Amino acid sequence: MQLIDTHSHIYLKDFDGDRAEVVSRAVNRGVAKVILPAIDSTLHSALLETSAQFPQVCVPLMGLHPTSVKQNYKEELALVEELLAKHKFYGIGEIGIDLYWDKTYIEEQKIAFTHQVRLAKKLRLPIVIHTREAFPEVLSIIDNENSSELTGVFHSFSGGIEEYNRIASYGGFKVGIGGVVTYKNSGLDKVVAQMDINHIVLETDSPYLSPVPHRGQRNECANISYVSMKIAEILGIPASKVAEKTTENACSLFKIKL
Repeated sequence: MQLIDTHSHIYLKDFDGDRAEVVSRAVNRGVAKVILPAIDSTLHSALLETSAQFPQVCVPLMGLHPTSVKQNYKEELALVEELLAKHKFYGIGEIGIDLYWDKTYIEEQKIAFTHQVRLAKKLRLPIVIHTREAFPEVLSIIDNENSSELTGVFHSFSGGIEEYNRIASYGGFKVGIGGVVTYKNSGLDKVVAQMDINHIVLETDSPYLSPVPHRGQRNECANISYVSMKIAEILGIPASKVAEKTTENACSLFKIKL
């Protein structure tokens, strides 16, 4: 049974003491690939180094995270384009809009998100969307930009059935389901119950959002199995079927081979 963690930040300092062991534990639990979304210029070197250290497992993406959109966002976007021209990346991410922490740069976030969506279409790469308290803003931009060239995933999906149905209607998008689905009062289980397995990919968002029974601890890629088992329980299908379909979805979206 092979699994793909479609969203992990194991290049962060949280893993500096045991990164190789974290990767080894993941592989031993059936994780075939770990997709690494970018954040900003302060972490691009760490991302590239981690990808080079574990080339059989790690799949790098490039982009500017919405919470890193500040006054210098144009310089950050220029660096993203420069790196995309120099290295092999499998998607643009993580990008999007985050209005939870700070609304200071909301207009710049919209500009940066739109720019990167268009860049992804031009390069025929999928996008990984971060949206926090910003579904109307994000969906409005996707409404305007959606086309047959645009594919991607709504990372750490936190919406309701209305948002899910709208995302499914775009045609080229998946929703990323992680540890939150295992939380008793999240309500995400009720939404997942109405989802089509063909629209789901698995993720950990390591080191964040550890699933039960490790909630509150540092998350790692091996914990993807708890997410898979919970989705199987919700949908009433075997865990092997969840693994098979979500892995197939991820391979198709990011154009990776196992």
